[in-house]
Amino acid sequence: MRSFASDNNSGVHPLVMDALQRANEDHALGYGSDKWTDEAVAMLKESFTPACESLFVFNGTGSNIVALQLMVRPFHSIICAETAHIYVDECGSPVKNTGAQIRPVLTPDGKLTPELIRPYLHGFGDQHHSQPGAIYLSQCTELGTVYTPVELKALTSLAHEHGMYVHMDGARIANACAYLKTSLKEITADCGIDVLSFGGTKNGLMMGECVVIFNEELKASAAFVRKQSAQLASKMRYLSCQFTAYLTDHLWLKNAEHANAMAQRLCDALKQYPGVCFTQKVESNQLFLTMPRATIDRLLQSYYFYFWNEANNEIRLVTSFDTTDEDIDNFISLLHQ
Repeated sequence: MRSFASDNNSGVHPLVMDALQRANEDHALGYGSDKWTDEAVAMLKESFTPACESLFVFNGTGSNIVALQLMVRPFHSIICAETAHIYVDECGSPVKNTGAQIRPVLTPDGKLTPELIRPYLHGFGDQHHSQPGAIYLSQCTELGTVYTPVELKALTSLAHEHGMYVHMDGARIANACAYLKTSLKEITADCGIDVLSFGGTKNGLMMGECVVIFNEELKASAAFVRKQSAQLASKMRYLSCQFTAYLTDHLWLKNAEHANAMAQRLCDALKQYPGVCFTQKVESNQLFLTMPRATIDRLLQSYYFYFWNEANNEIRLVTSFDTTDEDIDNFISLLHQ
């Protein structure tokens, strides 16, 4: 069954599969002492900044755990949007592994702002209060919206003024770059982000993410934190070789541009139906909308997708790098019926 449920449901891009096959042709030293990992690290330095340090991990949750452990201790708090992945979808693992308190902030569009965060910046130096230690943000957000460089700089400036760090969950950062027409560097290192979780699983990779560390003072313990977090792969070449393919000839951007374009095409078609109401701006490959429940139930017989707020008949549709025009045409044809 074709799906608009998640970009996690899509397959692996053929060029990434080719890279995995090439990495499988001979023996190689483990734990990152291989030519594929060296090549991928060099390409990440070219894409972000020569001073960054990159650590490959198994998955997104592991990436977030490693990044946040670099930033906070158990007496700290982590400020995030109420819809944040670390608060809603990671089974408490960030709290379990960091010991830090998570302070969720209600936002209308999934995006944090300095104005929304400031009320939580208190109690510094008071031993009775968790100390604000980090801001976690997603790019794109869980509601499909995108932070601009100006918005990111405002958040990092606020954090750094208070001695805090900023972690960017970049599970869909490629879609953000495609929407903003920026490079990876322009919305991370150039904006003062301290650590990035650089994802590709939702955009053509088989598995794996990369913790990219920009802040010099967070690098010393990073390798040890990754090992203690059970995120150090022995056969690391199967993770790192995917990123080499991903970064070659801007495959990451081409995949994201296609996914975004398919989302916009689906959005334009859905807008023609009076029973459809979008609840968020379509800025990436995610669409949030409401429609009559009877229509939703009929569509679910042929297409799998998720409710976002079932009480309000709000659903989420997600396009992928391998979404086709035929997928959209068939979905709209069924809706028309």
